[in-house]
Amino acid sequence: MAAGQERRWQFFRDAAAGTMARAAATEERAPAAAVLPVGVRAAGSARAALSWIHHRVRAALQERVTAAVGPERRRRTDLRLVPAALLVWGTALAAGRLEPPAIVGLCAGLAAAALALLAPWRRHSHGRRRRRPAPRSLRATVAAALLLSCAAAAHAGVASVQRHEGAVAEAVAGGASVVAELEVAGVPRRLGGAAAPGLAERWAVPATALVLVFEGRRVESGTPLLVLGGDDWAVAEPGQRIRTTGRLKPAGPGEAEAGMLSASSAPVRLATPAGWQRAPAGLRSGFSAAAARLPGDARGLLPGMVTGDTSALDPQLAAAMKNVGMTHLTAVSGANCSLVLGVLLLAARSFRLPRPAAAGGALAGLGLFVLMVGPEASVLRAAVMGAVGLSALAFGRAGRGLSLLCVASTGLLLADPALAADFGFVLSVLATLGIVLAGRPLMAWLPAVVPRWCAAGIAVPLSAQLFCGPVIVLLQPQFSSYALPANLAAAALVPPVTVVGTAAVPLVALVPGLAGIPLAVAGAFAAAVAGIARYFAALPGAALPWPEGPLGASTMALLSVLSLAAIWVVTHPSATLGRVRMLQERTAFFLAAGLDRRAVPGVAGRVPHAPGRRGLVDRPRRGRLRVCKPTSRRNHQWLLPRPNAPGPRPRTPPPGAT
Repeated sequence: MAAGQERRWQFFRDAAAGTMARAAATEERAPAAAVLPVGVRAAGSARAALSWIHHRVRAALQERVTAAVGPERRRRTDLRLVPAALLVWGTALAAGRLEPPAIVGLCAGLAAAALALLAPWRRHSHGRRRRRPAPRSLRATVAAALLLSCAAAAHAGVASVQRHEGAVAEAVAGGASVVAELEVAGVPRRLGGAAAPGLAERWAVPATALVLVFEGRRVESGTPLLVLGGDDWAVAEPGQRIRTTGRLKPAGPGEAEAGMLSASSAPVRLATPAGWQRAPAGLRSGFSAAAARLPGDARGLLPGMVTGDTSALDPQLAAAMKNVGMTHLTAVSGANCSLVLGVLLLAARSFRLPRPAAAGGALAGLGLFVLMVGPEASVLRAAVMGAVGLSALAFGRAGRGLSLLCVASTGLLLADPALAADFGFVLSVLATLGIVLAGRPLMAWLPAVVPRWCAAGIAVPLSAQLFCGPVIVLLQPQFSSYALPANLAAAALVPPVTVVGTAAVPLVALVPGLAGIPLAVAGAFAAAVAGIARYFAALPGAALPWPEGPLGASTMALLSVLSLAAIWVVTHPSATLGRVRMLQERTAFFLAAGLDRRAVPGVAGRVPHAPGRRGLVDRPRRGRLRVCKPTSRRNHQWLLPRPNAPGPRPRTPPPGAT
């Protein structure tokens, strides 16, 4: 059948299925139609009997159509955006390690491949040339992925030019001493150890070099640098313009910055940040100062869980949270943004606002939250993911978790290709991927007696931990034995800390007197989280050693797969027993086929399967025993006669015969 006829008949079949579905839905809305035939049939009416049969046939067809069309399509995972996201990610990761000429060649190759897929192709048929357009499904998807990858590579080429060419690149390669005017581009981050004998702590501050003076030259540029300094750099604010001195050093491969500046002097403030940058910094500092009056571990943990400020966190508590896999609680990521977005949506809908207005208000609140905590990689990913999900919900296309994750990841990589090598971004995407792919199946595997909220509390952290485990091993080569129970115990305490603590941030600046109540409530829950971390970290075997590098990542990935398989086996005992039986039967068959060649049917040149033989059992036939004698390169078989066996006996010569 031709393609056009096939499409026409498919149209007719779809139309018939839709008509039957609408008719059955109409009959379901009128319950009297289902009851009337039965009552009239009891009176003996033939028309009633026909009507009853008609109704039952319609109902059966409706069930077939609903089971075959509706639910499967809703449950089917959309994978069309996955190749594009992976290709963009791989291109951005490769372009971050290439030099400008190689990136130009990569962009040209990607663009040529995309144009070749999009252009119509010609073929010769019976001496005539016929034009045939390219299909719109697979070719268009691959071409769009190639074009997006080309854009990501071109954007990464700009950073590569700043890193490899120009006066600043020469100064970085030569390790020149410079006087720099910088603009702080991010929140200061405390490093692990001391870098010099006179410094107790070292801080890393992302900045943009506006002016560099070295070797009698003044160079104006917008090159990103990473400043390493002492305690004086802890008070640097995003948007602040400062002057300092130091020595330039090359950055690591794949880093977003063109170089590092080891500061040798304290920063001198030249200009204050703009108003839209100064207000969030003031909110963060004011909230940290207000939380410092709380007792115990809450004074340092509460700012970390709400705004990501870990400057006052106790080092022992930080080590305990690291050993039990709870460090993600002190980094604002997708969980915080999801909670804030959910609370804003609930508040907007409680005031009877229409769906677009509620979506706009929630997006505005989410933007303010991101500005308050700082636009880091994980926060940006969570914010974009929430915005895309909210837009899909507003236009009635909810439930596309994997597609939304691909859109968010691709958009962030196009905006900043350096995120491809950022471990925070990788962990954030993997955690979301685990929740999207394995969260709902894990909830379905649990028994029905488990409440839904408890199943979600178990499935969400477990799926995120299993997907993030191989990457966490690359950063920290150890196995946290109590990561799952510790996160499960703290799961119920995190939402109050995030919601109540976030509500207290503007109250600290606007109404300090009223901010004490939410601070005390959030501080109590934060202290409970700290107690859970310290308790599990004190248990024996909390942190076990694990191999480093690719071996550790591969073994952790294998452990994650085995863990999912073990959970499936425990929650599906009957299906597991059936598969074990099937595996045993197949193993016995293949062993029989390998040890006994005659047991393999259908092979040319082989003796067919003997009726007396079954599997690996060799039954005696006609009272004879086969004996194998091991000889050199041969395996002869002799038949040993039995004295009472039936059959002709061999002749024996008479006595005296020669």
